[in-house]
Amino acid sequence: MDLALFRRVSAHLWEIEPRGAMRVPGLIYATEDLVRAMDDKVYEQVVNVASLPGIVRASYAMPDAHWGYGFPIGGVAAFDPEEGGVVSAGGVGFDISCGVRCLHTGMAVAEVMAVQRALADRLYARIPAGLGSTGTIRLGAAQMDAMLTGGARWAVGRGWGAPEDLERIEEQGQMRHAKPGCVSEQAKKRQRDEMGTLGSGNHYLEVQKVARVHDAAAAAAFGLREGDVVVSIHCGSRGLGHQIGTEYLRGMVVAAGQFGIRLPDRELACAPIRSEVGERYLGAMRAAINCALANRQILTHLVREVFAELLPRARLPLLYDVSHNTCKVETHDVDGRPRELYVHRKGATRAFGPGHPDIPAALRAAGQPVLIGGSMGTASYVLAGTAEGEARSFGSACHGAGRAMSRHQALRSWNGRAVVDELAGRGILIRSPSSRGVAEEAPGAYKDVSAVVAAAHAAGLAKTVARLEPLVCVKG
Repeated sequence: MDLALFRRVSAHLWEIEPRGAMRVPGLIYATEDLVRAMDDKVYEQVVNVASLPGIVRASYAMPDAHWGYGFPIGGVAAFDPEEGGVVSAGGVGFDISCGVRCLHTGMAVAEVMAVQRALADRLYARIPAGLGSTGTIRLGAAQMDAMLTGGARWAVGRGWGAPEDLERIEEQGQMRHAKPGCVSEQAKKRQRDEMGTLGSGNHYLEVQKVARVHDAAAAAAFGLREGDVVVSIHCGSRGLGHQIGTEYLRGMVVAAGQFGIRLPDRELACAPIRSEVGERYLGAMRAAINCALANRQILTHLVREVFAELLPRARLPLLYDVSHNTCKVETHDVDGRPRELYVHRKGATRAFGPGHPDIPAALRAAGQPVLIGGSMGTASYVLAGTAEGEARSFGSACHGAGRAMSRHQALRSWNGRAVVDELAGRGILIRSPSSRGVAEEAPGAYKDVSAVVAAAHAAGLAKTVARLEPLVCVKG
């Protein structure tokens, strides 16, 4: 992007001053190099979001921002229902509540590497992955609604995991005020056979080593030590979330016109929070969040079974589970007073600072764990939320590396088999049903996750705690 479009506030903050229909400024947290590398659509979409009714303070983009549907991926915006604020399906995204879950293993790298190939093969055999993948779980109508209401709590109640897992999940594993009745039968049908599956795209399951600790105190609070092995799971609400997004976007285009909302882009379709379609979407979206939480809980159970077979000493307690692609009701201080806001985070992660009551008690003093997934074959990171981030971005941070090129461009640039072989030569075992999918997710198709994390840290959005490097990756 052209830096002349911005007013440089600091080394890591760029402002788009309000003009035209913008109600608030646009703010991008990134280094100069990251801003230059962003596609021009990021600027356009940040500006467009800033024009929506009821937006509070600013339209934000995180260091990993890139072009998305309506909102940029890496976009954050908060809306006040008392000022005509809106909810936008495009501001949440299609893979509702896609997120990352991290598990301790209690194992050292040498112990895991002794069974690395067997572990890769067994995880791949047990964890369904790929486009349209299905598992062994089949949900009837009543079970589907119970899952959409209960989330990870429903899964634990059916034997997939332990009650103590719930303390380490956002919303304690269950998003309240979900309304399965606002989810279409088609969306439910698409999900009926997909529980306990990874899906495709950038979803993955990785066995990782803690390669470096950056903040000793926070790492100790999170139970992370150099040389430890963890497991990270990245996936979301699968076909159900996508169907909900598709259907409600169509309805919101009509609703926006009915309420006199002028859309700078049809992809920004939205509806007032205090409207029938807005409330129905929120009910359906919360059900999709529960679907994603239940899905990652079931996957956790399957991973634990595999480790029990190969490494019986491993225990795999949960470090944390955090989502991106959500809209949540949160209280934030604005102009010196608390306000209840609807915070959209699309490709952005919640990052509450130390002492926040929504952080589990055992982790509260250190700040909320922020789990940043890298691209396939590259590092991932654990960060911790900060008080500064709460003030600067409604407690939000980046969610990953962010794409540097489209999947079509990646396919023209890499061969999937060659990528697998190259990573194997570096000691990283990849298991995937799709050579095409591997090429689309080649490491070079993404930004440098270390640069993204460094920018988030320097901007005060979250502090870097530990660097994780992959040993095994199962992906769609």
